[in-house]
Amino acid sequence: MTIPLSSILQASTPGFALFGFELTDSTVTIAGVAVLVVLMGLSAFFSSSEIAMFSLPDYRTDALADEGRPGASTLKQLKTDPHRLLVTILVGNNLVNIAMSSIATGLLAIYFSQGVAVAGATFGITAVVLLFGESAPKSYAVENTESWALRIARPLKLSGYMLLPLVVTFDFLTRQVNRLTGGQAAIESGYVTRSEIQDMIETGEREGVIEEEEHEMLQRIFRFNKSIAKEVMTPRLDMTAVPVEASIDEAIQTCIQSGHARVPVYEGSLDNVIGVVHIRDLVRDVNYGETEASELELDDLISPTLHVPESKNVDELLTEMREERMHMVIVIDEFGTTEGLITMEDMVEEIVGEILEGGEEMPIDHVEDGAVVQGEVNIHEVNEALEIDLPEGEEFETVAGFVFNRAGRLVEEGEQIEYDGIRITVEEVENTRIKKALLEQVERDEAEEQEGVADAEEL
Repeated sequence: MTIPLSSILQASTPGFALFGFELTDSTVTIAGVAVLVVLMGLSAFFSSSEIAMFSLPDYRTDALADEGRPGASTLKQLKTDPHRLLVTILVGNNLVNIAMSSIATGLLAIYFSQGVAVAGATFGITAVVLLFGESAPKSYAVENTESWALRIARPLKLSGYMLLPLVVTFDFLTRQVNRLTGGQAAIESGYVTRSEIQDMIETGEREGVIEEEEHEMLQRIFRFNKSIAKEVMTPRLDMTAVPVEASIDEAIQTCIQSGHARVPVYEGSLDNVIGVVHIRDLVRDVNYGETEASELELDDLISPTLHVPESKNVDELLTEMREERMHMVIVIDEFGTTEGLITMEDMVEEIVGEILEGGEEMPIDHVEDGAVVQGEVNIHEVNEALEIDLPEGEEFETVAGFVFNRAGRLVEEGEQIEYDGIRITVEEVENTRIKKALLEQVERDEAEEQEGVADAEEL
């Protein structure tokens, strides 16, 4: 059916006939307002859908589907292709918003001039959409993410079918643009990242949901797979080992004196560790073995061990030690020189914290003036415990290494260095090793004054 041109031209008059019906300005206005209300509801629907769908993490979607909640299977299906889902929401939202602006302009043009109608529709619809189509619906979706996502899943899927030609077109075009620009939509990456989990842990600790000890352990777990063998090992100077030519009694005595159940066995020097002996095997074979104690040699009781580079990731090393059923490995540098050793206990301590035995001292002992720290403690542990920010460099990992690096020479007991408001006083030196140091926070003015005095003395 065609509409006579005369009927169209009469649109600006008080009334005109369309499809056999007499339409007046008031009738058109009422119908237009009704359509605007419907479109505003659709705008609110699409806006809230975007927040609900992309605020709900994948693990909750899976959990809702496993629980058999109504709409959960549709919700999971939609989120399998987040890019297509986002395009569907954006296409629908933009269509209804543009339609609202066009209809509002036409309605205002009945009563006002063209310029006033355009300006009024632009600012009026923008204000209404921001309030009722964006702000309020999105706030509701944030507060009711799960329930709203389940409720809108099926209508959103139906919208995708109705807008299919547009959705497919814009989905293809946006993917091509991303490919040309070398970008990747953030929605295609995992919803839960490592940093987000760490942020949740920090928030949980502040809110009291996670205890301080739990917080520290969780943070150590995240740091564990970034650590290397050099950071975890017992250094060479602290190693207790026995030569292969030692007697069984000497090996037992070494284990007892050191307090270690296992000790490395070397041939010639510590750079040639050939295995490990356990005090259990030494005592058992001496007292209950079939071979005479006088004929038994240490070489007969040595178990093999691994030699790993100091740069090896401790997460991978732990897996390897478990697979090989080894409780001790030897750490070597790029030249094959023994740098230290790592035990299974060292690995566990990286997660649960220091495990002290007998008369062992605390690695970080809080005192009135600050904290007394053992020289071999890693700097990141000191930073966490004292809430300071000492630098961590490739040249050093420990407090002793930091002091040597700053001083540029061997230091003696009582010497002090300053760094960024932190005063480090060397309290104990054994041979050339820094055993203990006192860390104190000083006022900025005092620190600058002391640095000035030190510079003057150098001059």
